[in-house]
Amino acid sequence: MEVVGRKAEKAVLQRCLDSAKPEFLAVYGRRRVGKTFLVREYLRDQIVFALTGAAKTPYQQQLRLFDEALQEWTGRTQPRAKDWFEAFRLLKEHIKHFRHQRKKVVFLDEVPWLATQRSGFVAALDHFWNSFGATRPDLLLIICGSASSWIIDSVIKDRGGLHNRITRQLWIEPFTLSECEAYYRSRGIALNRFQITQLYSVLGGIPYYMDYADKGLSPEQIIDSMFFAKGAPLSGEFHNLYGSLFKNPARHLRIVEALGKRAGGLTQQQLLAELKIKPGGSITKALRELEQCGFICRWRDFTKPRSGHIYQLTDFYTLFYLKHIRPAALPDAAYWQTLSRKGGWNAWQGIAFERVCAAHIPQIKARLGIAGVHTEAFGWRSRAAAPGAQIDLVISRDDSIVDLCEVKFTAKPLAVDAVYDQALTHKLETFREETGTKKALHTVMISASGLTPKSYRGAIQALLTLDDLFAE
Repeated sequence: MEVVGRKAEKAVLQRCLDSAKPEFLAVYGRRRVGKTFLVREYLRDQIVFALTGAAKTPYQQQLRLFDEALQEWTGRTQPRAKDWFEAFRLLKEHIKHFRHQRKKVVFLDEVPWLATQRSGFVAALDHFWNSFGATRPDLLLIICGSASSWIIDSVIKDRGGLHNRITRQLWIEPFTLSECEAYYRSRGIALNRFQITQLYSVLGGIPYYMDYADKGLSPEQIIDSMFFAKGAPLSGEFHNLYGSLFKNPARHLRIVEALGKRAGGLTQQQLLAELKIKPGGSITKALRELEQCGFICRWRDFTKPRSGHIYQLTDFYTLFYLKHIRPAALPDAAYWQTLSRKGGWNAWQGIAFERVCAAHIPQIKARLGIAGVHTEAFGWRSRAAAPGAQIDLVISRDDSIVDLCEVKFTAKPLAVDAVYDQALTHKLETFREETGTKKALHTVMISASGLTPKSYRGAIQALLTLDDLFAE
C-alpha cells in the first residue's frame, strides 16, 4: 500500500537504510498518527522481525507474543523464552541466519507496553544492543510507541546502558493539510480544500480518523457517521485514547478539560488555580507527558515575560470531543448536520481555523518569505483597550518584525470595508502601545477565500489564503 505524504519521515528511514553503520531509531508520536503503518509499509522488504506489545498485558503474556512472532518469522518451532534476555538471545540467532548484506530491520512496536514493571525488558534491550546490535552495520533496530513520554524518558534520555545509544529519532506529526488532500485523493474521496479544512478542524491530521471517511458524503455527514450516529466507530475514542497512553490518566484528563475551556491557554499558575491543586512534581510530569504525546503545546509570550509559559490544548479531536461530542446526550445520525444549519459549524470553525493556522506555521512562514528566520508564535488579547483588541496569531520574528495575523474562515471572499480597516489599525496600535515593542508591526490577513476586489488593503501587508496553507 502506498505511503501518502511523509516525505521528510521517509527520508529519515531511507538514510537509516543507506547508512554504513548500525542504526538504532526511536519512532514516537501521538496515538493514531500512523507510526506503525509508515514503518511497516516503507520498510516492508527489509523487516526480518516485528513484534507489537499488547496493552495492559502481564509480562509472561508479552513473552508469549514474542515466541509466537519469532515462530512466524522463522517458520519453525522455537524454544520458549523464559525471560527477555533469553528472548533477545533467540532474536540474535534469527538475525545471524540472514546472509545478505542489506540492512536488516527489527521493529519493536508499542515498546512501552512490552516494558512492564519488573519485566527486565529495558535491561535486556540494553544488553542486546550494546553486545550485538552496535556491532552489526547491517542492522536497523526500530523501537516505536504512542506513549512518547516513555520513549523519551526511558530510552532517549536514559542514564543507564541506553544512554546516547539512539542514533536517530523520528517524531511523527499529524498530516498537514496538503497531506490530507493527497490522502483523500488516494482513496477517491472528492472534497475541495474548504471541506478538507472543515474536517481538519475536527480530526486534525490523524490518518486513523480520516480512514473512516466514506465516499460521496459531505463533511457534515462524515462527522455524524464517525461520532454521533448509533454505533459510530469513534464514539468511545476519547477514553480509549488517554487510557491507553497513561497508567493513571485522571490528572491528564483534568488538565485537558481545564485547558479546553480557555482557547488562549493558561499559565501553570492559572492552571493550578483552575484545578485547585498545589504545585508539585506530579502536575509538572503530567504536563510534560501531555506535551510529549502531542495533545498540548507550550509557548512563551514575549509580551508577558514574567508570566512564564502558556499551556494550550491543541489536539483537534480532544477539543471537538469536549465541546460537542460529550454534550451530545443520545446517538443522532443527523446531529452535526442539524447543528451546522443552526450555525454550530460556523461558530466552531472560526476558532478552529485559528488552530489550523497555528498548526501550519511553516507554510505561513514560507509564504511570507521567512522560512529561515527564527520565530515564536502565540495569541494575544488586550487587557486595557476599549474597545478590546485581540490578535488571532502573533508571529514574532528575529528580523525585528512582528506579524499580526487576522484569521478568517469564510466560504466567500472576505470584504474589508473602512470600518474593518480601521479596526485592524486599532489592533496594531493597541499591540504596540501595550507591549512596548520596538519591532516593526505588519498586519497579515489569512482569509480562507481571499478578499473581495474592492476591499480596503491599506493596513494589510500580506494576504494568505487556503492555497498557501495547502503548500507542501
